[in-house]
Amino acid sequence: MAKATRMTPELVENYRRKGYWTSNTLAGFWDRNARAYPNQEALVDSSRRLTWAQGNQLANRLALGLLEMGFKRDDLLAVQLPNCVELYLLRLACEKAGLLCLQTLRSLRHREMEHSLGLGEASGVVIPWRFRDFDHWEMIQEIKPHLPALRHILVTGGEVPPGAISVETLMQNPIETKYPPDYIKKLRCTPGEFSLVGHTTGTTGMPKLVELTIGGVMYIARWHNDDIGLTSRDVLGIIGPAAHGPNIPAYYGAAQRAAKIVMLETFDAEAALRLIEKERVTVTGIVPAILAMMLEHPGLDKYNLSSLRVIFCAGSSLPYTVAETAERKIGAKIIQLYGAVDTGGITKGFLKDPADVRWGTVGKPYPGNEIKLVDEAGAEVGHGEVGEVMTRGPTNDVAYYRDPGANALAWTVDGWRCPGDLGRWDSKGNLMIVGRNKDVIIRGGQNIYPIEIESLLQAHPCVAGVAVVRMPDPVMGEKACAFVVPQSGCSFTFEDMISCLKAHKIAAFKLPERLEICQALPLAGEQKMDKKALERVITEKLRDEGAG
Repeated sequence: MAKATRMTPELVENYRRKGYWTSNTLAGFWDRNARAYPNQEALVDSSRRLTWAQGNQLANRLALGLLEMGFKRDDLLAVQLPNCVELYLLRLACEKAGLLCLQTLRSLRHREMEHSLGLGEASGVVIPWRFRDFDHWEMIQEIKPHLPALRHILVTGGEVPPGAISVETLMQNPIETKYPPDYIKKLRCTPGEFSLVGHTTGTTGMPKLVELTIGGVMYIARWHNDDIGLTSRDVLGIIGPAAHGPNIPAYYGAAQRAAKIVMLETFDAEAALRLIEKERVTVTGIVPAILAMMLEHPGLDKYNLSSLRVIFCAGSSLPYTVAETAERKIGAKIIQLYGAVDTGGITKGFLKDPADVRWGTVGKPYPGNEIKLVDEAGAEVGHGEVGEVMTRGPTNDVAYYRDPGANALAWTVDGWRCPGDLGRWDSKGNLMIVGRNKDVIIRGGQNIYPIEIESLLQAHPCVAGVAVVRMPDPVMGEKACAFVVPQSGCSFTFEDMISCLKAHKIAAFKLPERLEICQALPLAGEQKMDKKALERVITEKLRDEGAG
């Protein structure tokens, strides 16, 4: 049974008794919608338009096909796909079959994929053959010898390479005729279990895997639905790559109200604007960097975006001016969400909140959640004072998958969890995030951990010292800047840095986007590097250059 690590029968019953969790699952809602609204459009991408009945049938076929291939309950299937119908259906199929689905970012490469598939002991992986000039099939072939548990490589699209299993063939095979109608119902996951496995980045820069409890994400989505009054007439747009956070309303909320989902395969500002206009999208979830790029697009005014009424924003800090500009130019209301993959949802803004609350805070806790702000000694700080955020509740009972050591360190003895942020309460009880207590750089919602980049650059023969710090960026929020002390007699260029890192096959978003050569790295005290001083240096340089 894929029982979530932190879930006990008593805790599940407590959440149900208090009304936070119900017996509903995503698979259950799709079964219901296939019966009640069989011909109503449900799931759309650039090449497919599926009704509830059609989508449910394809998900059932995928579930049965995976089981016939030899997948057993709780086996893990990794999925690295762009936003597309197959991605959604595979997530749904895994829940129906009692399998685990690890959705990885499309931008991960050999190093990160080998780590994630190895840590999860993935039995299979689903990829496109090639996408945007990258050969995913070749990557998996190169790392497969290091992954003894990996037995099946599935490929989407009309053509697949020799040796691959065709997802399209699985979906077209009427395998359901071989089984009783309720065959997979005995296997499907329950609210106290998890089917989706998320991934985040740990302090070493490599992904950690996270169990996302079904009851928790369904509860979060239900609160979003109730807040904005979602109905079957709504159209939810998935336009960014986020697997969780801002896209929970679409992945887990739409089916609860039989609302349509439309998916943009890969983000481009104009393509997103075109999709919103064409499909009459009413609700979408995005990270601040994507919102900023849409607002800065020169053709923004030529698109009719009047259908859009709500934009959920999460993943990184949303600048107040970006939120204000979005509401003025687009007309949709901005609602900020706060949480993390490895803590779950923590707070949300509400549609009825005044603009200054929605733009400048992350709102109030989900009902049932508790939050306290503490100082370095663990004592609660006074109202209005800054403290480290601590949280617990029905949306926070997530855990690291196959990592008991990390789980032992993640919670206090009485169940509190720290997401690593600093916050304070405003006068109305809304949480304001004022900073982070770690070095993590959040580039457009994607985490960059300096220690990983530093360790790779430090191995270069021309590098004597290196520090990677955040620098401000008006679109991405933050980018990485590398300060390097060259070895005596050596030169080290930006091109040298990029070539070095690319040789390690890391994800492109982790590459520093500026190099500063210096004679020495500043120290705070006798040994600790003063990264704050370096951040001030690059911020001042950008300001002088007119880029800050």
